[in-house]
Amino acid sequence: MIDSIPALPCWLNGEMSTLRDAKVSVLDRGFIFGDGVYEVVPAYGGRPFRFDEHMGRLERSLGEMRIANPMSRAEWRALVERLIAAYAAHAGKPVGETDQQVYLQITRGVAMRDHAMPANIVPTVFAMTNRITQPTATDRAQGVACVTAEDFRWKKAHIKSTSLLGSVFARQIGADAGANETVMFREGFLSEGAAANVWVVKDGRVLGPLKDNLVLEGIRYGLIEQLCAEAGIPFELRRISRDEVFAADELLLSNASKEVLPVSRLDGRPVGNGRPGPIYEKLYAGYQRAKQTSP
Repeated sequence: MIDSIPALPCWLNGEMSTLRDAKVSVLDRGFIFGDGVYEVVPAYGGRPFRFDEHMGRLERSLGEMRIANPMSRAEWRALVERLIAAYAAHAGKPVGETDQQVYLQITRGVAMRDHAMPANIVPTVFAMTNRITQPTATDRAQGVACVTAEDFRWKKAHIKSTSLLGSVFARQIGADAGANETVMFREGFLSEGAAANVWVVKDGRVLGPLKDNLVLEGIRYGLIEQLCAEAGIPFELRRISRDEVFAADELLLSNASKEVLPVSRLDGRPVGNGRPGPIYEKLYAGYQRAKQTSP
């Protein structure tokens, strides 16, 4: 099976390697407990996108997990840029002609198995990059289908933790139904998708769930608000009921690879008129502009 793993460049504990060759201890707490955090930084034309916002979220997640940040922002940036260049060289392309997503993971480190957090161990740092797989032109033109489910995950969803089994199960609900994503609710109110934030458009307003411990604050939270301000679209964060989601004029997903993506069907029912709407078109256009101009 190792031969099926691409020989893409990666970085592990201070050394460049490949995905085929990199190895971690079986006693790494990331392997044993999922005891770690991760971040995904998109890079367009070889330039990291909203890097400081991604680092801010990484720092918050590490703080919540009581894991010391092993690098400064300058060191993280240097690592991200090194991986971007290494992938471009592997692909035989100039750096500026590649769109990538850089994955960063920090686990608590290696220790004998014990649930309590051991002191004075060295975090394991792993990073890799690959091309961004974006939605198809058909998905953008027609919108995608989603299904709904109860949000059965833990109540610290604001931590970008590697303990993702709940999200894996939630995403599989959608996959089994042939849907692009699973839209989740807690006690009748919208939380998020298995791997995306969810936005409701009603009467020209963009509505999103509150930023609390039940939702992972996607980097696009700030970006969507910024794009709405630029386009003169009212924006509000509040509790959103299940009925409001099904009565939406438009429903949108956002994450690093989807960017912003329209949902045209939910649980087999059309969203609005069943086609991508004008708010999506404005936000998508603004997103493309931001990719060219934002750091």
